[in-house]
Amino acid sequence: MTKILLLSDTHSHIDDTILKYVAQADEVWHAGDIGDLVVTDAIKKLKPLRAVYGNIDDAKARLEFPLNNRFSCENVSVWITHIGGYPGKYNQYVREELAMNPPKLFICGHSHILKVMFDKKNNLLHMNPGAAGKSGFHKVRTMLRFVIDDDKIKDLEIIEIGEK
Repeated sequence: MTKILLLSDTHSHIDDTILKYVAQADEVWHAGDIGDLVVTDAIKKLKPLRAVYGNIDDAKARLEFPLNNRFSCENVSVWITHIGGYPGKYNQYVREELAMNPPKLFICGHSHILKVMFDKKNNLLHMNPGAAGKSGFHKVRTMLRFVIDDDKIKDLEIIEIGEK
């Protein structure tokens, strides 16, 4: 059983509230738009981190993190990318890749809108944790927390970490 904290769009913001939730997880996954690498450095001091770079991330972040991160956690195949779209509205690259090799769990960020939905066409769970940072149009900062237990994704929680 692996406890995951999923966040995105920190835009250089990290605080004690975020770090409190990091400490409670087994792994932290970041879906891009990290901003300053101080964010990921602080997370890595506490827990293992899997991340991707986003459209605002600089060359340093792009050297440290990939655009796409595909891996398995227990018996769940995972794909994290920053700009992916949503079921029925994936961007072209994502749509083509999902048709050929869909994961069980597809994660993206970028929109600053928290959404979790099942994609029936591709038989996968789609997650976007919203934005944990203070930059952007969102009003409430959000993250997701869930458990991967063998081949099951369960105990999903929305974490609201306050207004900007």
